[in-house]
Amino acid sequence: MGILHSEEEIVYHFFTETEFFTGTEAVITGPDVNHIKNVLRMKPGEKILLSDGKGTNCLCEITELFPDKVLAKILPEEVDDTELPVQVTLYQGLPKADKMEFIIQKCVELGVTKIVPVDTDRAVVKLDVKKEEAKRKRWYGISESAAKQSKRMIVPEIGNVMKFKAAIEAAALDDLAIIPYEDSESLPGAGGMALTRELIGSLKPGQSLSIFIGPEGGFSDGEVELAMKSGVKPVTLGKRILRTETAGMRLWDYYWNHEVKISVQTEEKFRMSF
Repeated sequence: MGILHSEEEIVYHFFTETEFFTGTEAVITGPDVNHIKNVLRMKPGEKILLSDGKGTNCLCEITELFPDKVLAKILPEEVDDTELPVQVTLYQGLPKADKMEFIIQKCVELGVTKIVPVDTDRAVVKLDVKKEEAKRKRWYGISESAAKQSKRMIVPEIGNVMKFKAAIEAAALDDLAIIPYEDSESLPGAGGMALTRELIGSLKPGQSLSIFIGPEGGFSDGEVELAMKSGVKPVTLGKRILRTETAGMRLWDYYWNHEVKISVQTEEKFRMSF
């Protein structure tokens, strides 16, 4: 559950399935019913923000409360689009302990579109089918919770665990794919931090970005070579060696600065069209 603050009131944020939206009404089921009725003690007439996790975002007004569902009227007020103009997929090398949970939570809050766990050469964690299923269920719950908290219009998908080669092949379909590598300065065409900023700065609204982050031991030389042969750009994150749970956030520093520029440019084009 997220909370939207306004000058007049606090509006709580919930998700429901797409099929529970009609033209004028929405239905909430599941655990949120108890939370609305018995924890928040909400009443008919109170407003909520409701999303289907796939891009639909509506301001609603509760009309009726039942033991197993809550009915809400969809209001005509427009809701701000909180999604980034670029689709971002994080290919995360499987980290140890509970680090993946932290990574998912923070990256969802920052705007990532999809997170794919990757089985790499130096990943210590290995998941069998049963463990992967349980982990993905928990990871999705964390993604949904973070999406509510940060007022996302979507719940970022948690993909199946992929082998590194398969992940590289999938990322090749995106407009830009980058792989932070501590020895990138020694590679042909190295451009330091300026190249990192230039690549991210080249993105335009509607395009897609894939980011590869290695596990605690980083990527092997063979993996980096395979990535480069497939068109993935090796980049540097600076002189420091970062932890796997903070490396992605370092890239977000650059992207957020660029995202502000995209937003300004888009707004200027919109104004010029009138």
